[in-house]
Amino acid sequence: MKNFKKLLYLAVLTLGFVSCGEKKETDPMGNPIEETKTTTKALSSEELGKELFEGKGMCFTCHKEDTKIIGPSIKEIAKIYTDKKASISIFLQGETDPIVDPAQFEIMKANFAITKEMTDEELKALEEYMLSYK
Repeated sequence: MKNFKKLLYLAVLTLGFVSCGEKKETDPMGNPIEETKTTTKALSSEELGKELFEGKGMCFTCHKEDTKIIGPSIKEIAKIYTDKKASISIFLQGETDPIVDPAQFEIMKANFAITKEMTDEELKALEEYMLSYK
């Protein structure tokens, strides 16, 4: 009986230590999953703008740095908006008339479906990125 109590005590103690340890996740085969820690660097407004310009906004398909493709170049847009003290983000919301190459407006209008879904922060970031080319 004394040995049984020692064995029971040892089992409870072992169970206590095991249950207090870290829980490891396992895959469906029972193998432990390695935990990877990723650190995400917060993007600056200009970096976010570049990411939007080259990604979700699809702006790169019509606008290049210093060459007119379908739409005016980024440098031309930045210069005109800076000179006229106008807001690119307000234009992208569809709230103002075009001031750069108005003849292309009908083509550009199709993209407002994308830009109108962007947050104010995203639109400001896109504007900051484009104005960095002035």
